[in-house]
Amino acid sequence: LSITMTSTTSDQKAASCPLMAKPPHQRLVSKDGRSLMQGNAPGSRETWFGALRDMWGTWLTLRWRWVVLAFCGSFLLHWLLFAVLWYLLARVNGDLDVPDHDSPPAGHVLCVKHVTGFTAAFSFALETQLTIGYGTMYPNADCPTAIALLALQMLLGLMLEAFITGAFVAKFSRPQKRCGGILFSPQAVVCEVRGQRCLMFRVCNLLPRPLVDVCVSAVLYEERDDHELHQTAMEFSVDNLGSRPCPLFLSPLTFYHPLTPSSPLNNAPNIKHLELVVFLNASQESTGSGYHKRTSYLPDEIQYGSCFTKVTSRQGKGRSKAESMLYFDMQPCPLTLPNTHTGDALEKEHEVVQLNGEGSDRVE
Repeated sequence: LSITMTSTTSDQKAASCPLMAKPPHQRLVSKDGRSLMQGNAPGSRETWFGALRDMWGTWLTLRWRWVVLAFCGSFLLHWLLFAVLWYLLARVNGDLDVPDHDSPPAGHVLCVKHVTGFTAAFSFALETQLTIGYGTMYPNADCPTAIALLALQMLLGLMLEAFITGAFVAKFSRPQKRCGGILFSPQAVVCEVRGQRCLMFRVCNLLPRPLVDVCVSAVLYEERDDHELHQTAMEFSVDNLGSRPCPLFLSPLTFYHPLTPSSPLNNAPNIKHLELVVFLNASQESTGSGYHKRTSYLPDEIQYGSCFTKVTSRQGKGRSKAESMLYFDMQPCPLTLPNTHTGDALEKEHEVVQLNGEGSDRVE
């Protein structure tokens, strides 16, 4: 019976309110904050040219397995390239035809001593790049071509090392990768706070250190009948701080947005798709490092007539992710105030049906 009622009411609501329907739209931002937006799909030629023009950004977006592979491959190619150049220099200079490099023929100037084959040339390129120190093989100062090639290899090698070292440091220090311990509530709720209906979500900090200057912003993305993506800013606050940042992020924080008549959620006519994207910015007190996290909520991820349970204890350092998910537990919170908002696109008439005295289901 409940299944039949749910499907019937869902169909009726889909016909009357397109926001609460479930159209086959791909969400813009995943729940873990990954961007799922895709632009125009260019050809492979344009894709490669774009990656080369933004080599730094392409490198930082690669997975670690490809970064390590590129790291090893770039150095191997660099060594092979200069091994070939040192070998060609030895061949052109006639060093490969000298049987004894300790006693070269009179008038013959060796460019690199004891480079008698490609293997020796590769070993010399490796020693030069890694500054291991020359042994029996060393460049001759009387050969200008060898000195010029040596300077070229050192310059290109230093540039390669600087690029790869900077890329590794940048990948390790990316704000997105440091935010694994910041959790958003899987669902948002609509309940009454101080005599006013509010849209609320909760954020939990699992990091072993507190964060400061926590700022939250939100953007409502709407696809209307004109097939354009409209963006509207929404203000969320915690407690009585208003628009000011939260000075310390220790215990879970609950952010709320009053559903006043001027709220963007109440002025969304002819919308085909709706998604609320939330952005959190914070910094670490000891280092000043930035933390950036985001998530999104679809209409079916907003629970009406529910509220988050109260936080009874402060979060400890050793609390696991599963234990911290208890902070996102919800309980029924009937909406007693009349809905006076006009053009409310997120809510229609609803009632709570209790089955066997447990839980609650909405019937639209």
